[in-house]
Amino acid sequence: MDKTKCIAALFDFDGVVMDTEPQYTVFWDAVGKKYHPEYEAFGKIIKGQTLSQIFSRYFAGMEKEQAEITEDLNRYEAEMKYEYVPGVTGFMRELREQGVKTAIVTSSNGQKMRSVYAVHPELKELVGRILTAEMFTRSKPAPDCFLLGAQVLGTVPENCVVFEDSFHGLEAGNAAGMAVVGLSTTNPAEAIRDKCRVVIPDFTLFSYEKMKSLLNSLK
Repeated sequence: MDKTKCIAALFDFDGVVMDTEPQYTVFWDAVGKKYHPEYEAFGKIIKGQTLSQIFSRYFAGMEKEQAEITEDLNRYEAEMKYEYVPGVTGFMRELREQGVKTAIVTSSNGQKMRSVYAVHPELKELVGRILTAEMFTRSKPAPDCFLLGAQVLGTVPENCVVFEDSFHGLEAGNAAGMAVVGLSTTNPAEAIRDKCRVVIPDFTLFSYEKMKSLLNSLK
C-alpha cells in the first residue's frame, strides 16, 4: 500500500460521533458543586480533559474522592443516552464506499465504549478501527492518539482529516500535522474558528468531496 495516497478520517467520539457533551456537563457540574464549590461551571472548566487529567489537576492526593467519582461516572455512562450527531452515520458510510480509511480516536475508556456498543452495536461496522484511552501513552492535547490512528490505518498525517469539538482535541489534531475540521457542538463556532480549517455544526452538509477538496487545498 502506498501510504502517500491513502487518505483517512479520524473522528473524536463525544461531541463528534455522539451528542453526549450536554450530559457530561450535567455530571461534572454536579461533581464540582460537591467537591469544588469554589469553581463555577466546573463542567465547562474540565471540558475536553481525560479523567486522569481531571484527577491530576483537581483531585491530586484525593484517592477516596477519585474512587467515588470513578464509580459514579461508570454508573452514569452506563445509563447515558447515546444519540448520533446528525449526518455522521451517512458520512461514515459514504467514506467507506469511497475507500477512505476511518477510525474513532477517543479519550473514552474501554468500559465506557462497551456501554455504547450495547446501545449501538452497528458502530463497530461504521469505521475501520476504534482506538480508546488505554492505547495512548499521552492524552490530548498531545498528538499521540491521532498519530497512532494514522499508523494503524496505514497512512501519513498529511493525508488525514481530524474531526474534533474540544479545544484539547483541536490542538492535538493540529499538533499531529493533520487537517482539522471543528464541530461547533460543544463550543461556539467563533471560539474554535482559528483552531481548525473548517467549522461545521454537524455532518448533514459535509461530504467526501468536501473532505477531499480540503486535503487537496493544503497540498
